[in-house]
Amino acid sequence: MKKINLKFRNFIMLTIAGIINAVGVTLFLAPVNLLDSGISGTSFLLDQITPPMFVMSFFLVVCNFPFFILGTKKLGIDFIIYSLYAITVYSLGALLFRNILPIDFSNGSPFTGQDMFLSAIFGGLLSGIGSGSVIRFGGAIDGVEVTAVLFAKRIGITVGTFVMCYNVILYTVSALVFHSWTVPLYSIVTYAIGIKAVDFVVEGLDKAKALQIITEKQTDLLTVLTEEMGLGATVFKASGVYSKQEKIVIYCVINRFEIGKVKKIVKEHDPSAFVTVTDVSETVGGVDTNFSITNK
Repeated sequence: MKKINLKFRNFIMLTIAGIINAVGVTLFLAPVNLLDSGISGTSFLLDQITPPMFVMSFFLVVCNFPFFILGTKKLGIDFIIYSLYAITVYSLGALLFRNILPIDFSNGSPFTGQDMFLSAIFGGLLSGIGSGSVIRFGGAIDGVEVTAVLFAKRIGITVGTFVMCYNVILYTVSALVFHSWTVPLYSIVTYAIGIKAVDFVVEGLDKAKALQIITEKQTDLLTVLTEEMGLGATVFKASGVYSKQEKIVIYCVINRFEIGKVKKIVKEHDPSAFVTVTDVSETVGGVDTNFSITNK
């Protein structure tokens, strides 16, 4: 069994994340019957169709915990502990806001009233920030994502497709329960905003870009990129399939503010160079400003 390596700072941030998630769902979405995605949305739906003795917080715990326990072996004990802690905070926060504190829900959300569009926007935003923060600090707050990781490949679909199919089923069932398509359609808005918020929190504003430059010229371009711009770069020897000419591939990671400058430098030193720019979700390790050439 792998050694447990938990950090106190992560628990502090997971506590904040769980509370943010609870605020988004219980103070913006639930009061106007909008659904969050995954188990969170399922828990609210079950809260609406079951006897009053079963509250949303109860379903958040009961529905989430089994999936995380099932994923312990594949996802690691640290991940499971962080996730279960975040879910517990989220559940207690939901219980506090919905069932204990004297908050008036008679007119819908205490912040946006009966305005479903504003509730969808701010509820999705806060839910996404909370969920993204949990991911950033080592866990997950929804059992559907864990289930997707465990079973998606076995049934021949991607994790994203698995989660989307689950939510489509959830929103369809909610339409039947509430006898209206207004709720699921607004819930889709919530889901879309939440996903974007998760990406923003996990990847940050200054998202890295991977740059590949295929060029026949070596010295000038590399010198400018590595010395003048201070970029680290790795260079691979290559050859054109049709031209049969020797080329090099320069690979480096930059931020989005440097893209324009790098393109300008490449155009000045080799207008015929082929450049590709792709997103990088995360980088680990230091930057070496010296370049190397590798035969591959």
